[in-house]
Amino acid sequence: MILVDGWHQYSIWQHSAGVRDLYRRRCLNQVEEMTCHSQAVDLLMPHVCNGDILLDVGCGSGYFYHSLRKRQVLVDYYGIDAEASFVAIGKECLPKFGLDPSHLIELRIEDLNAKVDHVICVNVLSNIDNYHRPLERMLYSARKTLILRESIGEKSNYQYVVDRFLDEDIHLKVHVNTYGKDELITFINSYGFKVEFYIDEYTGGKPQDVIGYPHHWTFLRAIRNKF
Repeated sequence: MILVDGWHQYSIWQHSAGVRDLYRRRCLNQVEEMTCHSQAVDLLMPHVCNGDILLDVGCGSGYFYHSLRKRQVLVDYYGIDAEASFVAIGKECLPKFGLDPSHLIELRIEDLNAKVDHVICVNVLSNIDNYHRPLERMLYSARKTLILRESIGEKSNYQYVVDRFLDEDIHLKVHVNTYGKDELITFINSYGFKVEFYIDEYTGGKPQDVIGYPHHWTFLRAIRNKF
């Protein structure tokens, strides 16, 4: 027997009712804004012109839209995520706050082919197998800036570990990677960007335990070189 549902069958995001509930409440503006979203907006705003297009990669259910809306950042927001159930939550909830549901798209990063002004990606690349191909897609897409929040350290470290916080009787593994700072700089510079790093305000630059493993959250802002 050969099936074609392997991505969803083995995706940790498909097997966490708690995460889906949290994302719904975030979309309904029922929980406190994430500090990392507030910081991402602060890093974005100096480079925004009214009417710019912003793409939120790995958007979950698109609740970063609230952070932009609250601060009246006049960008045209789009979000992509590979998890269909997350996108469905955003399409159901966010139109109540003014977002066109067509701006939320079920899409894996590797399939992205876009031209936008700004790309934001928060807490995504550290939990997939490697960053090279998806980060390349984002760099190709961004005309002005790319803002990332990922686990970044002095050296790269790759782990593939059991996620013990999934639904009952689900036993799946997830990548918990930290990427080397100098390696990222070299890679991003090669696509015509300069790179700036910022201490993560939520963690104060200290490791955060997530599903039992340390994550070294750091913000990175890449600005396209002007010729």
